[in-house]
Amino acid sequence: MAKYNISERKEKEAAYRTLVNPQLMDNLKGRILDIIVMQKKYKDKDYSAKKLAEDLGTNTRYISAVVSVQFHMNYTSFVNKFRIEEAMTIMVDKRYQELTMEEVSDMVGFANRQSFYASFYKFMNMTPREYRMKHFENHPSQKVKRTKSKTRKQYV
Repeated sequence: MAKYNISERKEKEAAYRTLVNPQLMDNLKGRILDIIVMQKKYKDKDYSAKKLAEDLGTNTRYISAVVSVQFHMNYTSFVNKFRIEEAMTIMVDKRYQELTMEEVSDMVGFANRQSFYASFYKFMNMTPREYRMKHFENHPSQKVKRTKSKTRKQYV
């Protein structure tokens, strides 16, 4: 059984994906990247494909088709990818060394720690804690110092 109960999904071919005009697909791709990445809407827990479609003046099927064809993943995975990338940056930044994983997951837009852990494991094949520990093991200038709490570590 896979850790965090993540299993591979079979690729389904939706007919509407091939019906989207290529110029429209390219246009939507750029606009989706602008809103999700440049405007950092991925940090908003409540920003859904439906809200994105409304902002772009289109429908969720077009959003789904563009994300699937252009980025080879579904909308949720697409958004979570940017959340994970930002979380990775935060976790190894000395300024944020005292943050818990729950605080990190909240900062990057996950609704809860469990979905953060599951997504992180899916993309990185390790837990966020393992990632943080591995980073500090590979950088000898960063030493692990135990605090009074047995479960919380401080990186200095």
